[in-house]
Amino acid sequence: MLGQVAAAALEDWFRVRYFDAHVDISSSGVHPYTLGEVRDLTGMTAEELDELTFRDSPSSGQDRLRAALSERFKPGPGHEPLVCNGSTEAILLAVAALVGAGDEVVVTTASYHALTALAASAGATLVRWQLDLTGGRPDLDALRSLVGPRTRAVIVNFPHNPTGITLTPAEYDELLSIVDRSDAYLLWDAAFAELVHDGEPLPDPSRTIERCVSFGTFSKAYGLPGLRVGWSFAPSALVPELIRMRDYVTLNTSPLLEEIAAWVIENADAVLAPRLAEARANRATVVDWLETNQDVVAGVAPGGGVTVFPQILGVEDTRPLCEFLADEHGILTVPGDCFDQPERIRLGFGAPPPDVTTGLDVLASVAKQWRRR
Repeated sequence: MLGQVAAAALEDWFRVRYFDAHVDISSSGVHPYTLGEVRDLTGMTAEELDELTFRDSPSSGQDRLRAALSERFKPGPGHEPLVCNGSTEAILLAVAALVGAGDEVVVTTASYHALTALAASAGATLVRWQLDLTGGRPDLDALRSLVGPRTRAVIVNFPHNPTGITLTPAEYDELLSIVDRSDAYLLWDAAFAELVHDGEPLPDPSRTIERCVSFGTFSKAYGLPGLRVGWSFAPSALVPELIRMRDYVTLNTSPLLEEIAAWVIENADAVLAPRLAEARANRATVVDWLETNQDVVAGVAPGGGVTVFPQILGVEDTRPLCEFLADEHGILTVPGDCFDQPERIRLGFGAPPPDVTTGLDVLASVAKQWRRR
């Protein structure tokens, strides 16, 4: 399976550009905390970390962390947490356990690579559910028409990366109903669940339907991408199969990282609040920028997450523009071809507010000049 997986265009881009950027308006999460900031926000002490023994963790994760995850997200009956090395591992394990040759898998367009390429590499046929990138609501009638007897899984993420599209409670209920009436599994990427700007986060779908696996991460809302800890909530009967696959990949997660993660999730509100307040202020900046620069960009205000995916008007391929921004101005963005939409550009607004303002101003100025070339 993995030997045939496609290259991850987004990661290829970041490998070359990320570490040399001066201003990052590309990333899909809030900007990272320092360890000292995490200790201040959670009350974690150096003495407690000093007592940690570097023995292997249980295959399903540290008991304290698993209990904290269940307490915060409250999965449905018969579902339990599996702590992983980032949500990417959790997604890989679920796809490997559930999807095979001849299956159909419904995915969104545009989509994060892990939510499509792994299923394709397993031999599944991808069935594309096209999201309206111009501001329309997700077409659930279209989704209903795509889910059939050969559908093994429906893989979605809301709030959506890269667009920031999210679902209303009624749309969420309808999506769950569509999947539940089929024999398919719902693979629900909740990476951005706690990054919402209006209303409450959508609940874990396992409270409503049994055949689902949801994924979470500390990388996006919590400002801890380098912690490399994620999780899934999966049916208890499926967890042994996920662990069987894991025995050939990573075995378990670092006890040090799990200890920090447990402190964070036990104090989640305190950790989330500062970055969420910044993200909401930055979102207002992005909305104003989109309105002010309608001669250059056409985009839709995101309902969740910290990314927006506007079209750069008059530019058919944004990659050269993004390369120029990085090389000449130190401004990091993401070309739309990383999501199979070359005329668009992914912008992240989880950075410190001055960086967001600077990056957007430079982008608008350069884009205006770019179209005259």
